[in-house]
Amino acid sequence: MQALDIHCSAKPRQRVDASRPEFILQDRVALVSGAASGIGKAVAQLLGQRGAALGLFDKNEERLRQTAEELASAGLRVLALHGSATESADCQAAAARCAEDFGRIDILVNNVGGSLIPTMPLWEVSDEQWYLMMELNLKSAFNLCRSVIPYMLQRKYGRIVNVASTAGKEGNPLTAAYCTAKAGVIGMTKSLGKELATSGILVNAVTPAVIETEGTLAGDASPEFAQHLDRLRAKIPMLRMGRADEVARLIAFMVSDDLSFSTGAVYDISGGRATY
Repeated sequence: MQALDIHCSAKPRQRVDASRPEFILQDRVALVSGAASGIGKAVAQLLGQRGAALGLFDKNEERLRQTAEELASAGLRVLALHGSATESADCQAAAARCAEDFGRIDILVNNVGGSLIPTMPLWEVSDEQWYLMMELNLKSAFNLCRSVIPYMLQRKYGRIVNVASTAGKEGNPLTAAYCTAKAGVIGMTKSLGKELATSGILVNAVTPAVIETEGTLAGDASPEFAQHLDRLRAKIPMLRMGRADEVARLIAFMVSDDLSFSTGAVYDISGGRATY
């Protein structure tokens, strides 16, 4: 893990109205993984606009640099941290650097994840493909929770949001490895929320349906993947994909002090798809 030479520590240029509940993130410190694009970028931007200092953690150095420069140029407090959430040492180093530069970590948003293997039946999934999905979607969240929680325990305060998926609750055909990993994220969230219930640290998960991001739209170029997206869209009563900014607004509430009596919970954002 290395910190890029993009570090704006000045106060945000925009005026933050602390009297409004949505702006109570002022002076909080948020570490966001997968922050260079998609949901992670939308979350980081919104939390920064609402007053939080930002540790942006991502393994794509070029995109991370672009996002960090964009947010810093808007006057947000930004620390760009290049590394992989699937590597324990990188996560520990990112947490340590974020705490060192900003003095603490109040918020962790575990957003790393995705499906990097083709859609296929379970019996055709290789060992390597299975373990890749577990590392990307589940181990990454475990690594960062384990790295950040000690800093939160020192202050007896924290908000952790793990980005899971509706797929982890309901299952989707031809993506068993991804669904299993996201179900694991939900299970870890419920267990960790109970472990920390009296500590001042709240741990919750968000379960989006399919969200329109660069990664979703790129996908793989196969007709099977296009059919897969069509099936997912058809399951949503609103008959559209969600947007990254819609997920960001829910997460912004979940990491604020407006959320005070909810931990180990799962918040759906699925356009009406979720059935439980």
